[in-house]
Amino acid sequence: MRRFDPTPLYRASVGFDRMADMLDRVLSADLQTPSYPPYNIEKTDENAYRISLAVAGFSADDLSVEIKENALIVTGRSTEDDSGREYLHRGIATRAFERRFHLADHVRVTGARHLDGMLHIDLARELPEALKPRRIAISTEPRKPARLVDADTQAA
Repeated sequence: MRRFDPTPLYRASVGFDRMADMLDRVLSADLQTPSYPPYNIEKTDENAYRISLAVAGFSADDLSVEIKENALIVTGRSTEDDSGREYLHRGIATRAFERRFHLADHVRVTGARHLDGMLHIDLARELPEALKPRRIAISTEPRKPARLVDADTQAA
């Protein structure tokens, strides 16, 4: 497998080093990515997203949603005691898990709900006013020459 070289990105851009590092990490990661619990990522609006995880067998108290730096970390710890049960078939996995999602800048979590065996985490992208596009007025008047103030005339 070829290795991605982000060097050309560093020459032509400023501030994208984190993106290049993330691409490098993804491309060099093992092909064995965890598949438990299964999840969906959907776009619910122009600047809104939802992550839905199938967490059958977990109560809301067994689940934890945290944000550390730009990572959303969802963990599940099973508190169910199976010592007195004898299963003929066990198809519902309730093993502990940790699932990480890397969030882009200005994406924040707006809420989380546990409903019918699904954990829904709502996200919103909120651009600061300084990053939003703004229109600059174009003047048609000729520019007035700047008036120079001499230090000697100002003191008098």
